[in-house]
Amino acid sequence: MTEKGLMLDRVMIALGGRQLLSITHAIAPGEVLTVMGPSGSGKSTLLAYVGGFLDPAFEGSGAVRVDGRDITRLPAEARHAGLLFQDALLFPHMTVRGNVAFALPPGIGGRASRRARAEEALAGVGLEGFGERDPDTLSGGQKARVALARTLVSAPCMLLLDEPFSRLDAELRQQMRELVFAKAKASGLPVILVTHDEADAQAAGGAVVRIGS
Repeated sequence: MTEKGLMLDRVMIALGGRQLLSITHAIAPGEVLTVMGPSGSGKSTLLAYVGGFLDPAFEGSGAVRVDGRDITRLPAEARHAGLLFQDALLFPHMTVRGNVAFALPPGIGGRASRRARAEEALAGVGLEGFGERDPDTLSGGQKARVALARTLVSAPCMLLLDEPFSRLDAELRQQMRELVFAKAKASGLPVILVTHDEADAQAAGGAVVRIGS
């Protein structure tokens, strides 16, 4: 029987011969593994290793498997990881809808079809009717929602969250936590969240691994 979800099997990250972290953990579909630690402890580097974009300055070892398939040696674009960062990183020269449509898989053909999919994704994060807007006219919370919609339409097989709530005020932060984790659960996506915020870990509701302490 194939294991479902994301498996980190003896994943180790080192810098200059010094081990930063070592972790073995299974993350079921829809569940969240929260990795906590101070700055410089290797939290973001772990995401880079899992996502396939580890800086050559670091050494990484161990297996990363998705639904039983070993993706450790695949290039980043073949791993299909959905990424959310502190900043929304929207394309300023595109409309809100254009930002979302950009991430749609190439197999979804036809301009009208892609436009409809993008609008549907925006409606799913509470931004119905925002498609023609310029990203610069959005609030921080709205930009975060667009980034989430863009990530979800890319058909990822996992979500990697690098402190995506840290730039939002307290009320928006809680709203985005609830939205992101609900969408991940509904989509059956295993999630790794790195953060230094205990409230993030509490909202995620899954296992917590503490490093660098």
